[in-house]
Amino acid sequence: TPVQATLSSLKMLDVGKWPIFSLCSEEELQLIRQACVFGSAGNEVLYTTVNDEIFVLGTNCCGCLGLGDVQSTIEPRRLDSLSGKKIASFSYGSGPHIVLATTEGEVFTWGHNAYSQLGNGTTNHGLVPCQISTNLSNKQVIEVACGSYHSLVLTSDGEVFAWGYNNSGQVGSGSTVNQPIPRRVTGCLQNKVVVTIACGQMCCMAVVDTGEVYVWGYNGNGQLGLGSSGNQPTPCRVAALQGIRVQRVACGYAHTLVLTDEGQVYAWGANSYGQLGTGNKSNQSYPTPITVEKDRIIEIAACHSTHTSAAKTQGGHVYMWGQCRGQSVILPHLTHFSCTDDVFACFATPAVSWRLLSVEPDDHLTVAESLKREFDNPDTADLKFLVDGKYIYAHKVLLKIRCEHFRSSLEDNEDDIVEMSEFSYPVYRAFLEYLYTDSISLSPEEAVGLLDLATFYRENRLKKLCQQTIKQGICEENAIALLSAAVKYDAQDLEEFCFRFCINHLTVVTQTSGFAEMDHDLLKNFISKASRVGAFKN
Repeated sequence: TPVQATLSSLKMLDVGKWPIFSLCSEEELQLIRQACVFGSAGNEVLYTTVNDEIFVLGTNCCGCLGLGDVQSTIEPRRLDSLSGKKIASFSYGSGPHIVLATTEGEVFTWGHNAYSQLGNGTTNHGLVPCQISTNLSNKQVIEVACGSYHSLVLTSDGEVFAWGYNNSGQVGSGSTVNQPIPRRVTGCLQNKVVVTIACGQMCCMAVVDTGEVYVWGYNGNGQLGLGSSGNQPTPCRVAALQGIRVQRVACGYAHTLVLTDEGQVYAWGANSYGQLGTGNKSNQSYPTPITVEKDRIIEIAACHSTHTSAAKTQGGHVYMWGQCRGQSVILPHLTHFSCTDDVFACFATPAVSWRLLSVEPDDHLTVAESLKREFDNPDTADLKFLVDGKYIYAHKVLLKIRCEHFRSSLEDNEDDIVEMSEFSYPVYRAFLEYLYTDSISLSPEEAVGLLDLATFYRENRLKKLCQQTIKQGICEENAIALLSAAVKYDAQDLEEFCFRFCINHLTVVTQTSGFAEMDHDLLKNFISKASRVGAFKN
């Protein structure tokens, strides 16, 4: 089943700190492989499952869930139009609009489109994902980024394309006219190979393979790092970073962070919430080195819709600064988190993802997972049990390790077939499977047979599991039969449970066939005990 596939091949994605995921069941959460929380209040989410299905949930502002309507949904709905597509990169704007790149390099957009930010040549909101191929048809897109109302993509050959709102030059075309379809950003970037991109509210950043940073767009808070506050309609190199090799860039609403190849962080731009981490609230129009701790920084985080910053050190420490739950934290503050994503889940306003949350496939199987796979495997087994004419395959060494009964019975036994007539096939198979998995999966009636076996083999933990299963399946019709079994196998906890159930449903239970056929001694004891607890009082 899908859940088993998740447990055996993936680490589970931890989304527990994002409030919107409380709308999902535990079973649904176990299947999530990638996720992004977005929207003006963090009230929308898109996630992918281990089965490569895409689901959406939330308020659906401007049709940003891509379902073909603007109806909100409190339950996850599958986005069938993207079924089977694997997401390589995902970003969102303020409308919100969505830009998604698949692992095949395709680009899909939908949602808010008042400024042509979907890149489809119109200004109509997109209610369903639409593939954008104009000027991108022969390109493989590997990364996407959104500002408030503009979009940016990076191709595998290091080219950058932009479209959408352009009031401050954020499309990089040299003008301030909105750009309805993808246009390659050239100028200083013409012969450069871009390796990563980011967008602030109304600005863009591109890091090239030499470690230089190029910027364009709105600069009213100094977020371009050029030492001025004038807008920049075409790409311009951040000269103040001369000789410094930048690896990553992250943009907040109006501030910028970069990470160098030596693990140093520089920040510039708006600072009214302390989001630069400089110890004050003064804007900076030049890159300023930020001291987080002596340890090397390996990750920086910011998001165009928040004024929050975060960083992770090589030692695993996570720091945050800027706007944090209404407070202004002006210096990097050590958190108890293990990842920067949790900073945004718990402290950003709105609580939105700064990147696509994801968990990598993990092909390594634990010892327990490996053993589970080997149960009833004829290829590796050295012992088979013949029960009701059917074989169950097992491994002598594991049975001897896991069960006292087998430790003695298989000690000098050279046989590779053991015939079993005392117990039924479903019961004995469940017992052997328990030795491999530590769990049972049986109906309450079959669990009674397994309880008999557990009592016979003195397997106390298995006995408890059987009792739990039986309790979950008790009803008025089978209550007397289960009470009988509990007495027979000396399962005192279960006996008390079944007795209480019978007393609480006495009128119906006493009219069942089970009660009519009840063993004489058991009936006497039942009536006696029932009278002691006041079942027959007028």
